[in-house]
Amino acid sequence: MADRLELLRLQPLNLGASTGRDRWRGAGERLDSICPANGERIASVTMANRADYEQVVADSQAAFERWRTVPAPQRGQLVRELGNRLREYREPLGELVSLEMGKIRAEGIGEVQEMIDICDFAVGLSRQLYGLTMHSERPGHRMYEQWHPLGPIGIISAFNFPVAVWAWNAALAAVCGNTMIWKPSPQTPLTAVAVQHLCNEVMAEFDQPGLFNLVIGDNREIGETMIADRRLPLISFTGSCQVGRH
Repeated sequence: MADRLELLRLQPLNLGASTGRDRWRGAGERLDSICPANGERIASVTMANRADYEQVVADSQAAFERWRTVPAPQRGQLVRELGNRLREYREPLGELVSLEMGKIRAEGIGEVQEMIDICDFAVGLSRQLYGLTMHSERPGHRMYEQWHPLGPIGIISAFNFPVAVWAWNAALAAVCGNTMIWKPSPQTPLTAVAVQHLCNEVMAEFDQPGLFNLVIGDNREIGETMIADRRLPLISFTGSCQVGRH
């Protein structure tokens, strides 16, 4: 599996926060990723602390001001390229999902296929962001509606679908003009780092740093901060009953 980890740009120790190719950071505690099949350490991640989180939010906010003005079909082109990168790394990424989460290999690869499928769907959606045109009560006037992006949104995903749930949210949010901050489960940090490397390549190609962002951190320090952060107008999460009650 060592060759697969290298192919996915994973090191023995990885940084846990990123907003672009040359924008990796992490000054928190070390988090070991343990294979549930044999209890052995796969690799480690230096988690983000509060200062790292603040920088990620700042980069995401700055990116949103640029990204929201990009025409939706052009946003779709970026998501199309992300889907192509996922196709290229479908097997090694799926095998990493299996190794880190504990799914069988077929289900791990199938989860990556879910990511590819939602990217394809989102590309079509990028040309279907319609609004209604309505008659007005005022003579000689018509009204129309136009949907606007919300801003930087938070995505908190669970361990059992470590990458597909993120993709379901991120691909759709991206074509609608939003930027994303992803907090993955601490049980599956390496899959998130691997996906972020692919996102960074695509963002660099389109000169859109800060669109897809990663912050791996403690559930209480970072997770609670995200949920309470008014700068994030929307949080999508999959989690426990405790998280739902929050």
